[in-house]
Amino acid sequence: MRPRTLDHIALWVADRDRIAELATGALGMHVIERTERFTLLGADARRGKLTLFEAEGPRERGALRRIGLRVTSTEGREPVLDLGEGLEVVLVEGETDVEFDLDHVALLAADPAAAASAWEAYGLVRAGETRLEVGGAYLELHEGSPGAPARPLLNHIGVLVDSVDEHLEEAEELGIEVDDVVDAANTRALFVWGPDRVKLEYVEHKPSFSLS
Repeated sequence: MRPRTLDHIALWVADRDRIAELATGALGMHVIERTERFTLLGADARRGKLTLFEAEGPRERGALRRIGLRVTSTEGREPVLDLGEGLEVVLVEGETDVEFDLDHVALLAADPAAAASAWEAYGLVRAGETRLEVGGAYLELHEGSPGAPARPLLNHIGVLVDSVDEHLEEAEELGIEVDDVVDAANTRALFVWGPDRVKLEYVEHKPSFSLS
């Protein structure tokens, strides 16, 4: 397993247009794509993004604690933004080529250290007792109960890979539970179940990938 970067965080939300309006107004994001099923937000189509899937509300936070976006400076900006429906975004100062790129996603786990060890099998690199790195961004694990909500806020976490076929083969060899393989116009994706039933997507950009 060799994911290159944290590509996107996908969420189930009841009012995606309202959240998109708040995110584009307060953050350096724009609507990259809007379809009948989802809205894709980001500062750059090839960097960290938020995908908002339309779903029946109200949603429950479940495993998701917060999402962090990286900026060169937080001066003059609100460091914590409540986008509604339990979605909290925090700004993190750090070196970045693109403002508002994904810095981290924070999840709840009953045993964060054990969960971090389990996530290593999925190609994430340990960067502390309860922190893992993927291409300069992070998965953080905090103590708490993710529960088993009927309507979770978190849909899945997406990481960019060079080859979905290679990751599918490795997942099967490791006994990782595969949920689905999806062949779309610009991408090919492998969905697997991670620790605490958090869904992870390995996404491969096709040569035709051309979102703006």
